[in-house]
Amino acid sequence: MITSILPTYSRAPLTFVSGEGSWLTEADGRRFLDLGAGIAVNALGHANPALVAALTEQAGALWHVSNLYNIPAQQKLADMLVEKTFADTVFFTNSGTEACELAVKMARKYWYDKGEDRTEIITFSGSFHGRSSAGIAAAGSEKMTKGFGPLLPGFTHLEFGDHDALNAAASDKIAAIMVEPVQGEGGIRPLPDACLKGLRDLCDQHGILMILDEVQCGMGRTGKLFAHEWAGVTPDIMMVAKGIGGGFPLGAVLATENAASGMTAGTHGSTYGGNPLACAVGAKVMEIVADDAFLAEVNRKAGLLRQKLEGLIAAHPDVFEAVRGSGLMLGLKCKVPNSDVVSAGFAQGVLTVPAADNVVRLLPALNIADEDIGTAVDRIDAAARQLQGADA
Repeated sequence: MITSILPTYSRAPLTFVSGEGSWLTEADGRRFLDLGAGIAVNALGHANPALVAALTEQAGALWHVSNLYNIPAQQKLADMLVEKTFADTVFFTNSGTEACELAVKMARKYWYDKGEDRTEIITFSGSFHGRSSAGIAAAGSEKMTKGFGPLLPGFTHLEFGDHDALNAAASDKIAAIMVEPVQGEGGIRPLPDACLKGLRDLCDQHGILMILDEVQCGMGRTGKLFAHEWAGVTPDIMMVAKGIGGGFPLGAVLATENAASGMTAGTHGSTYGGNPLACAVGAKVMEIVADDAFLAEVNRKAGLLRQKLEGLIAAHPDVFEAVRGSGLMLGLKCKVPNSDVVSAGFAQGVLTVPAADNVVRLLPALNIADEDIGTAVDRIDAAARQLQGADA
């Protein structure tokens, strides 16, 4: 008999009832140190007082009016994003998946309005762009697409890191290239700065639009407001979500005026996107995360965590192979099944997130305390010792 919740999730046997900072409390009273942050969503931790205050104030005034009318909180957040990024304009969604849908539409509409037959979008193996029809077609993996055909056409899938294939595929017939500066679901695989620069040059050479998916790696996660800033390049279109709402459902597509030129009145819309509640929280998140001093602290904490993880790997060479990633978006490449590491972490009171390539993701709150970083690594160490004991 089917459950009342559609059984599409393989859930851990945990039920959390409250949270504070980097800690979650289970229904039975156990406390867990959260290194997943809701899959990079709770950028400022659980029940952050500043976000609670922003949400409560807005909730007491106005919840929803739809995009038939002006929304002051939406305008405020859009202005902040335009001020702090490459973008000239912003469209708000409820999720990263919806942001992907618009990014694809925006790129294709751009070329349609120019009278050019350019609809093909290049994407890469290991990518994840959401679970909509466009998102799974963009990723192209059997795991994402099996049973959901016919797939949306118009995507060329290349192997991650295959420069020869990319140069051969790029032409003045391609509409856009879509890539994550750091693959999240794909196993915390950063695109080297030189490659991102080369990709920008390739797009410019052929007039191709560059779409960056910063849903997971954006909003301070890598120590810059957005990951592409490390390479000193700018995209034409960018997808944002997860951390931008600090836990409240919110996403966005940022674009240059040129790239967005085809999206005129009536070409796209959303009932909930950019509602007052989400944007009030998002504006507070931006106010905190976009601050240079805050980002400097993210980088300092990232250095501390990485240093401790390197020691952890040295202490458990039979469990862990390497640490990779950027900022507070780190991955432990495992020698034992990553699912075993995640499960052993549950027993030690620490939460991590599995990913492809046998990697365990560490995506803590950006304001995680130094003391909690130490506790987190101690608990992962205990989990590794537990696994080694099981193997003995």
